[in-house]
Amino acid sequence: MTRPTPSPGTGPAGTAPVAGTVTGCPVIALDPLVRDLDGEAVRLRDAGPIARVELPGGVPVWAVTHHEEARRLLTDPRLVKDIEEWGAWRRGEITADWPLIGLANPGRSMLTVDGAEHHRLRAKVARALSPRRVEALRPGIERITERLLDELTARAEAEETAGGTPRPVDLKAAFAYPLPMGVVAELMGIDESDLPRLQELYDAFFSTQTPPDRVLAVLGELAELFGRVVEEKRKEPGDDLTSALLQAEDGGEPLTGEEVVNTLQLMIAAGHETTISLLVNTVRALLNHPGQLALVLSGEVPWETAIEETLRRHSPTSHVLIRFAREDVEIGGTVIPRGDALITSYSAIGIDTARHGADADAFDITRPTPIRHMSFGHGPHICPGAPLSRLEAAIALPALFTRFPDMTLAVPDAGLRNKPTVTQNDLYELPVLLRPPVTTSTESSR
Repeated sequence: MTRPTPSPGTGPAGTAPVAGTVTGCPVIALDPLVRDLDGEAVRLRDAGPIARVELPGGVPVWAVTHHEEARRLLTDPRLVKDIEEWGAWRRGEITADWPLIGLANPGRSMLTVDGAEHHRLRAKVARALSPRRVEALRPGIERITERLLDELTARAEAEETAGGTPRPVDLKAAFAYPLPMGVVAELMGIDESDLPRLQELYDAFFSTQTPPDRVLAVLGELAELFGRVVEEKRKEPGDDLTSALLQAEDGGEPLTGEEVVNTLQLMIAAGHETTISLLVNTVRALLNHPGQLALVLSGEVPWETAIEETLRRHSPTSHVLIRFAREDVEIGGTVIPRGDALITSYSAIGIDTARHGADADAFDITRPTPIRHMSFGHGPHICPGAPLSRLEAAIALPALFTRFPDMTLAVPDAGLRNKPTVTQNDLYELPVLLRPPVTTSTESSR
């Protein structure tokens, strides 16, 4: 069993050096610009199952990179969400203007507590995201999907009528982004007029390039926006998640205003970004594998399988921040010392060859099913919004390819660029070429 000796590292701008960089143990620095996410995932996997990682700003942490070890650590009660257990935070080496602080310390919510308090907060969310409420969103998801596809169809038909060649369409901006955000607005009772500003704020929230003096302003504006939503729903409750979180049920106490605000911020951050990436990554993978796309379009392989294979191979969340060791934790012959931090590297876990075979690096919807991955987490903190994200993908993707079966990428895959966020598998854009769907004579007469 090894216990590496800590030595000084470098801290975020404006802070003291961060103790904990390991002498004699290779450290993989996560690229803040995310220029080679797949290559980085391979390096993490090959360094695993427990790897030493440096987050942007020179912050050293441990990363779990293999499937079985992740299952064990994500249910280990010695690894907690309370940032006060992080030695570097207690020593003042991590400050409130660190670009990733909103993910490491997002305020009191089910993400940052454990045990009985976690159960109390999560139970409210679970009831608010009951199977009944999620299924009730189906008509709204279908309506938004059809509206967005109608807009894309009108654009493609106008270009064909004009006799020009199809121009690239950013499918992320025109389809993959507005769909989950529209669903979020309906689910949480948020006014659609707030959605453009929310997009800007969350882009800054996840980015490693947000200046320190902007970090606190972004967090403050998000809290103000959601605080306004909470007050409106407190005065006029509706059939939405925000109102449900504010109501006492079964004799229990309602969440405080702060807890509701933080829960909304967390759920939108996790929910809409995950679904955007799931939609974009599935389209990208299938367009890069036309033989597999043909299997899905023919019905030989169900859409559910394509979605699960995308979740495994191209996890929407590349790394989840962050757990803290309340005491020494030994795993796979390595000790994570008390006070150190651990991240979960889902991009590496998804290509663990011990779990998924020697061809784990390949996207293959014909691999043996069920495809068991953990891209939505595992254990007490597993994502409660996973059923909704899957439902959105199961509705949107078949509808998209039914409408545009001849869709192609407008640029070589190598030309697609990731946004600068170490936590999300998120492209800047997905340019595609759309050809208008063929209309039958029956459809034309309607």
